[in-house]
Parts: sequence; structure tokens; C-alpha cells
Amino acid sequence: MFSIEDPWDVPEGCERVPLVRATDGAAPRLATTVAAMWDDEALTLVFAANDDLVVATHHKHDAPLYEEDVVEAFLAPSRADEYFELEVNPLGTTFDARIESPDGVRATMKTDLGWTCTDLFAAVRKSGSVAGGRFPVAGPNGDRQLVTGNDLMEIVMRIPFAALGCAAPKSGDEWRANFFRIDRHPSGDEFSAWQPTMKTPADFHVAAAFGVLRF
Repeated sequence: MFSIEDPWDVPEGCERVPLVRATDGAAPRLATTVAAMWDDEALTLVFAANDDLVVATHHKHDAPLYEEDVVEAFLAPSRADEYFELEVNPLGTTFDARIESPDGVRATMKTDLGWTCTDLFAAVRKSGSVAGGRFPVAGPNGDRQLVTGNDLMEIVMRIPFAALGCAAPKSGDEWRANFFRIDRHPSGDEFSAWQPTMKTPADFHVAAAFGVLRF
């Protein structure tokens, strides 16, 4: 059950699924897992990611979080040509959009940034080398502030079904979905996915690669 006191808690029996490299399905340099759980009101996702260099400066909702470190969820409750994109960065900043993709590819998709995931809950915590367990903020001039260390980043998204325009799923219902992570690093950026899209350069907007999320 979801707990506001410990929103990152993953109940016993709820599997943490590893992400793989999005371009070829190989093991990524940095490990990431995602766990999914649901109740009558919302779908809750808990990402856990190792990180040795945090890159995050965006504080404004719907900023281009994908330019820096971020985790993402793509959810298609009813049909594959319409899905919802939700992102959270290490500072807890959120991005949400509704995607129309008639051909299932980036070239012909349309992004509706006017859509808002009403009552989306997002939270971030970090354990490791940073005192107090908090992520750093941007520098005084808005420059990227990078923090080294072998740290665990945990991000929770609680996504109300009502915000997605659907009722709470019943046991056995299925959605199409995919989950991603972008890690920016001087040695090379890494793109991880639950279901690899097998595109080079990396491209997450490949609806045919979405997996099945079974409730």
C-alpha cells in the first residue's frame, strides 16, 4: 500500500525490474530498476538508480528535463497511438505531456504540453555521499552543478487514474507502457529502458517497443 510517510517503499512481493540499455538491450553502465504497484486511485512507480555524477538544473514544470538526468514513464491506458509521458528529474521537477502518435514514430507524433497530470505526486531521495541525503541545486548562475559519488537515487511517481481519463483497472487488465532513464555523463550519455527500443541514436518514442503492464 502507498504510504505518504514513506512513498518510496516497495511492498514485499512487488518485483523491482531492471532496465537495460535502450539501443541494444545490453547491461547499462549504471543499474536502474523500476517497480509498479496500484490501488483504487493511482499507479505508483518507484525508480531506483545508481548514479556517480548528477546533472540537474531544471526547476520549472515542463522544462526540457530530458536534456539532463531524468526518469520517464510512457503509459498507454487505452490505445497505442495515444500515450502519456511523465518525467521527474533528480530535483523533483516534473514534466507531463500527452502524445498522439498515429504511426508510432517520432517523425509524425504530436506533443500536447497543455495536458497536465492533475494531482501527480513526485518525490526524490538520495543516499550516499551528499550530506543530508539531498540532491544539489543549480549553481548561482544557473550553471550545471555536478556532484560526484556512488549514490542511490530513488524517485517515486504516483499517477492518478483520473488524470489519465480512465477508471481504476481491474485485475487482469493490460496497458501498453515503457519506462526509461537518461543519464548524462562526460564519458558518454546512457539511455536505459524497460523494453529496449533498439534505435541508434537512442529514441524512446517507439510505440511498437512498449511492453505490457498487467494489473
